[in-house]
Amino acid sequence: MHELLQEFKELRERNVQTLKETHIQEADLSKTGIHPEFGRVTLKELLATWVVHDLGHIRQISRVMAKQYKDEIGPWEAYVPVVHE
Repeated sequence: MHELLQEFKELRERNVQTLKETHIQEADLSKTGIHPEFGRVTLKELLATWVVHDLGHIRQISRVMAKQYKDEIGPWEAYVPVVHE
């Protein structure tokens, strides 16, 4: 688990650094590109999607970590649904 979390952290740090180096300005967020399935999309939409994608990974990580405590939480298991997801 520690190695996977470290890898996630390192990948995200590199990606954020790359974004910082592009010096995106407010006006750039409205620029558009063509996605093969969705058609015209904005840079703002793409960046927001990347954020939500990462949040999905964080949710997965939290769920896996919580399951490791299922036996340790005793009777509270019935009140902590994440250990069953």
